[in-house]
Amino acid sequence: MTYVLGLDLGTSSIKGLLMDREGTIVAIESEEYPLYHPYPGYSEQDPSDWVKGAKGVIQKILEKFPETAESIEAISFSGQMHSLILLDAQDNVLRKAILWNDVRTTKQCKTIMERFGDKVLQINKNLALEGFTLPKMLWVQENEPEIWGKVASFLLPKDYLAFWLTGNKTMEYSDAAGTLLLDIKEKDWSREVLETFNVPATICPKLTTSTGFVGNIQEEVAKELGLKNTVPVFAGAADNAAAAVGAGIMTEDKAMASIGTSGVFLSYEENADKDFGGNLHYFNHAAENAYYIMGVTLAAGHSLTWFKNTFAEEDDYQTLLNGIDQVPVGSNGLLFTPYIVGERSPHIDSQVRGSFVGVDTSHTKKDFTRAVLEGVTFSLKDSQELLKEHANKTFETIVSVGGGAQNEEWLQIQADIFGAKVITLEIEQGPAMGAIMIAAVGAGWFPDLKSCAEVFVRYQKEILPKEENVKKYEQLYSIYREIYPATKELTHKLQQFR
Repeated sequence: MTYVLGLDLGTSSIKGLLMDREGTIVAIESEEYPLYHPYPGYSEQDPSDWVKGAKGVIQKILEKFPETAESIEAISFSGQMHSLILLDAQDNVLRKAILWNDVRTTKQCKTIMERFGDKVLQINKNLALEGFTLPKMLWVQENEPEIWGKVASFLLPKDYLAFWLTGNKTMEYSDAAGTLLLDIKEKDWSREVLETFNVPATICPKLTTSTGFVGNIQEEVAKELGLKNTVPVFAGAADNAAAAVGAGIMTEDKAMASIGTSGVFLSYEENADKDFGGNLHYFNHAAENAYYIMGVTLAAGHSLTWFKNTFAEEDDYQTLLNGIDQVPVGSNGLLFTPYIVGERSPHIDSQVRGSFVGVDTSHTKKDFTRAVLEGVTFSLKDSQELLKEHANKTFETIVSVGGGAQNEEWLQIQADIFGAKVITLEIEQGPAMGAIMIAAVGAGWFPDLKSCAEVFVRYQKEILPKEENVKKYEQLYSIYREIYPATKELTHKLQQFR
């Protein structure tokens, strides 16, 4: 029996999946690592913690299944996007990685859009936002010039793991698209962007496809890990692109609603010439010569986690969600906006904050809980509407993944608010599933990701919208959309008191 290994480098932990040729998951292991917040709005990690976590995951798998030490045929990755790793000429890490959820770069984003905004949209198809990589580079240029002067190369998180394993520096298109440095259509680093913002072309890694060969694991690393054969490493994909692969989003007739810490509403696209004016994210897909379009909710599952930890700390999630099916549509006149850390789509606003609207003395914890689920789903509905308005896309089927797919009533809420059939996956491992599928294609098990998906991606539940609920949610959604303009200035003013 032979196997492939997928590593998903997330924001708080790394997950490893081992799978055989039949698409059976043999092992799942994970390791956590710390986040550093030296100042408000800052979010950093030490790349050595990622390496330590990856070692731990691989070694755990090999200890439990020692027979796999000589039969792993390929390794690939998925990983958090945008986060900046800077290396010197000796390949030493120059500072902690500045992460995707770090918001120190508002000034640099404004500079980019004022100086080069039209060109950025033309070349990269995306607005300059705090999460992206180029603004982080400009921040280092301005605030840590002694570090910037030593930079010889930059990488993104999963690519740093590939470098540790193989000694080779590469970056594939789906992750490179989130740097603001890539010409998305031409699939090459943009000389115009690089020159405009004084980023040397020499620091940019070689570009490749998601299934591109990076190199074999270095002999000393393989020995340390306990691997007994030569294992090829393939480039992998950005977390959202990998999640799309793992959910089978490789045709234009389906969308994906993913509810993790953040949330995305995502669809497949084959046309490189679309222009959405920055209203939607537009990135290269892991599938070759394809793209994906998405809107983002910054605090999706995070809203439910915040609510539980703040108001129901004694409950586990099952207890918290028990009985929400008995709460009527609209949570007895209570609405929640999940802007607790700002919002991305359709409101690019880092200062807005969330609200419960309509609170009265009759409301119970269950009403508030259902309102949180409905509010998060309404926020994803905003992205669904953006796809309809700017990309002319409608969907009869939506694949639900993440925390929102784990509760029957939340699945029904999604079907009713989206007004579409919602389906779930038989194997639900998020971006890690995409990583392992990329490894399977790299190993030669399948000719491409679409054919791999036909075998590895299997759907399970099917939830149909209830017409009476759809009509009620349409009315509620129109009210929900009024909350942002009504509360925007109020919540902005309140920030001065923090």
